[in-house]
Amino acid sequence: MEEGSPGMGVIAPSSPLPGAAVPAGSAARSMVEGYDPKVHDKFFEAVNTELGERGFLTASLDDVITWARTGSLMWMTFGLACCAVEMIQMSMPRFDVERFGMAPRGSPRHSDLMIVAGTLTNKMAPAIRKVYDQMPDPRYVVSMGSCANGGGYYHYSYSVVRGCDRVVPVDVYVPGCPPTAEALLYGLLQLQKKIRRTGTIER
Repeated sequence: MEEGSPGMGVIAPSSPLPGAAVPAGSAARSMVEGYDPKVHDKFFEAVNTELGERGFLTASLDDVITWARTGSLMWMTFGLACCAVEMIQMSMPRFDVERFGMAPRGSPRHSDLMIVAGTLTNKMAPAIRKVYDQMPDPRYVVSMGSCANGGGYYHYSYSVVRGCDRVVPVDVYVPGCPPTAEALLYGLLQLQKKIRRTGTIER
């Protein structure tokens, strides 16, 4: 990621050309100064200012633990149907979910996030609960797609669980059939915000 990109939250001021007139108005002035409030995050601006002035940060232990949790969400690859293709696409270089501190894991012992991607059947329900129970606390679940959310196209089938929240507690629901990789990535970013908002040492 390049320095000054929106994901890093770094302000990259740019000065107008010599002799160029600065347009009137705060919005135009912000564009000339290289600051766009829609792009830059005020939290990261405060961090940059504090580091620039003092060279160090002070924070509570609770905030540090919450920051560590949001920056190391190792997700369990529980692909059940066609939604798993979009889940795999999200982890590829085009979307690069690892830049947000998330990476797939093959073992529930090393995971703190489960992405249920696809149709959950009655036969698979005990397995998904067993995998969830093997994950260490704090653990989170993202329900991906209409089938995982509520049965979807197979809602009235005798063999389908009408929502994975009947088996495991769900933190974030991502709608779609199937959801795009961008939608799943947005759902994971919302999960990070939820952890920051409700995160405590004891969950």
